Amino acid sequence: QNKLSGVLSDAVTNILAVKTCGREDFERDLFDSADRAARDAETVSMHAVMQRNFTTSGLIVITMAVVSVFVAGGNAWFGISAGSLVMIFTYTYNLTMRLNYVSSMMQRINRALGDAAEMTRVLDEPRLVADDENAPELKVGEGAIDFEHLSFAYRDAAAGESVFDDLTLHVAAGQRVGLVGKSGSGKTTLTKLLLRLDDVQGGRVLVDGQDVSRCTQQSLRRQVAYVPQEALLFHRSIRENIAYGRPDATDEQIREAARLANALEFIDRLPRGFDTMVGERGVKLSGGQRQRVAIARAILADAPILVLDEATSALDSESEALVQEALENLMRGRTSIVVAHRLSTVAALDRIVVLADGEIVEDGTHAQLVEAGGEYASLWGRQTGAFLEA
Repeated sequence: QNKLSGVLSDAVTNILAVKTCGREDFERDLFDSADRAARDAETVSMHAVMQRNFTTSGLIVITMAVVSVFVAGGNAWFGISAGSLVMIFTYTYNLTMRLNYVSSMMQRINRALGDAAEMTRVLDEPRLVADDENAPELKVGEGAIDFEHLSFAYRDAAAGESVFDDLTLHVAAGQRVGLVGKSGSGKTTLTKLLLRLDDVQGGRVLVDGQDVSRCTQQSLRRQVAYVPQEALLFHRSIRENIAYGRPDATDEQIREAARLANALEFIDRLPRGFDTMVGERGVKLSGGQRQRVAIARAILADAPILVLDEATSALDSESEALVQEALENLMRGRTSIVVAHRLSTVAALDRIVVLADGEIVEDGTHAQLVEAGGEYASLWGRQTGAFLEA
């Protein structure tokens, strides 16, 4: 039962990793396997309890019979024969045992009804994103991305309050694009729409000319490697975490991905190496180590499109340098979208897009935007302490 709860907790805690790696079926099968094991263990335990109760009942009845015979001296006792006395004790004991059993079962039924009510509430929640019947799989060749006339508002937003209203952005195949802007400008929302974690209300998101809302979610997410701000690690071994998006990978491929992610050095120092359990949410590793394991997972997935959402913002300077080098290895040859508040992480990219209130206010290279003296130059100046001439 504890293992079953652990498997469920692991999947729910890391639901974003499950979705972005397209591993819903795997987690469902893993839960079913743990559920069968829990039910088998419960059956064995129930049989053992029943056998123990039967043995105990037999011993008590035999003891009562012997005591009754000795007390009655083989004759009637208060008008009750020894045999009748044994029968009364036996019936009384069995009745008490059955009443206790019924009481225990009622408690279990009430608990199960409460759990079922909670489960029903979850199952009754409407699905925010659903595939069309017989939806085709997404086929990615070059990896060009188009956001065409996007309109989007969160379902719990106030009337008239939208994130995007007719936003259009083209990302060429193989281009590395940074998304910057103040908090709430729509950077992370744009990446979620690309991953189809939510559907747009207007416009389209295209990958190589294919509307992602018409393709299966799993096929889309298998083509996009996602590295979030907080690394999403399962309570499993480092090997299993790295290979999560590509379970058929060989040990050599896993090791090479770890090397490119600058994770091999610290993994080899661990007593159990790649078989080291990382703990729940990766608590046994430092922040930088967790992030490098997540990057190794993205490298191994070898997806043509890469999304980095504040992948270095929570790291110290030493860890950031290692992670930044790993990210450069990861972005090589891939269409990349990098969300960042720390502008030093996007300065070397091919192109930087500045968002404000869901609109594109600037678009260009780092040098062009600094020279333009606009929103980006202002942000850059505040972060670097530079004094820019108007």
